[in-house]
Amino acid sequence: MLKKIPVADLALGMHIHKICRRWTNDPFWIGLVEVMLDDVEVLKRIQQSGTREVWIETGKSRVLAPQTAAAFASTINDTAPASLDKEVLRARAICGRARNAVMAMFTEARMGQAMDVDNVQLLVEEISSSILRHPHALISLSRLKTSDEYTYMHSVAVCALMVALARRMGLPDDQVREAGVAGLMHDVGKMMIAPHVLNKPGRLTHDEFEIMKAHPELGLKILKENQPVAAKVMDVCLHHHEKVDGSGYPHGLKGDQISIFARMGAVCDVYDAITSDRPYKKGWGVAHSIREMASWKGHFDDVVFQSFVKTVGIYPTGTLVRLESGRLGVVVEQSEASLLKPRVKVFMSARTGKTFAAQIIDLGSFADPDAIVQIEKPTDWGLEEVDTLWAGSPA
Repeated sequence: MLKKIPVADLALGMHIHKICRRWTNDPFWIGLVEVMLDDVEVLKRIQQSGTREVWIETGKSRVLAPQTAAAFASTINDTAPASLDKEVLRARAICGRARNAVMAMFTEARMGQAMDVDNVQLLVEEISSSILRHPHALISLSRLKTSDEYTYMHSVAVCALMVALARRMGLPDDQVREAGVAGLMHDVGKMMIAPHVLNKPGRLTHDEFEIMKAHPELGLKILKENQPVAAKVMDVCLHHHEKVDGSGYPHGLKGDQISIFARMGAVCDVYDAITSDRPYKKGWGVAHSIREMASWKGHFDDVVFQSFVKTVGIYPTGTLVRLESGRLGVVVEQSEASLLKPRVKVFMSARTGKTFAAQIIDLGSFADPDAIVQIEKPTDWGLEEVDTLWAGSPA
């Protein structure tokens, strides 16, 4: 969408459609048509030129114009419960805005510039409000990321997971917000890792992994240069790869040496990483990931991990399951009464392989008694886009 803004509001990361000034043969102004504004010297020259307004294209911009920020800020106070279908629509827009903001901040960090963190609190508040309206819509949606946007959307996903986990653990509101900010900023150090290592489409060599292991300390350095940043946020950035048995990095901390926020960050970071498609591997199924993580003794704090399972469910939204009745379905909603009895959208016969009109059943209801007997792999049934059954459209 095109939007006219004052030059005073122009910022790095905005996509310029055209400058509102008289035509000139000056190559500088001719070049400022349909271009991303990434050069601070170009920005200064525009601001000092006397030009008053500029058209930007918001859909291609990596940062929000103030008017856009104000528009979505008005939705933050809306925390009334919403259906999955309704909240998924809102969550798509939130994820898009958050991805663009993280991309802009991380790009500034990579270029050695001070990050513009003005939108961080606003984004965390909006993500938190979405989770209050529906606890699983944005969390599940943020998992459906493309491999080329992984670094940015991973930060958005971990933010959402940290907010939901903090609420589940009963932390006060100010700490819920800090947990969200920590999730959003935990991987900023990866911007200092060479792209051929960060985006390598294969297993890292020993030397490459040692380079990758430097990102927590690189991230801490960036955050220290962008004060004020809360101590808990910096702690999660530095220690989200520590393990309770002391085998993690960068400091090999054990047990209670690791803060509760860093222990939360470790669980959220790993869950989103293994359930997401990466340049070098396909993501695991969400329910399979929970089972695998439960088997990694010494990796996670037991109390934090159990709270996390209650947050996302034993059968998280998007899990393909087979029921006792012989029907296949995808989990669309969790049950507060029982983690074993979510709501499932059934759509196929496991006996015949034929599909039928989808319907939602509540496994906790006596009206249609049924139960999950096993988790299924979509590929075993020739199903390419199971997530469209709950998310409405492909990722």
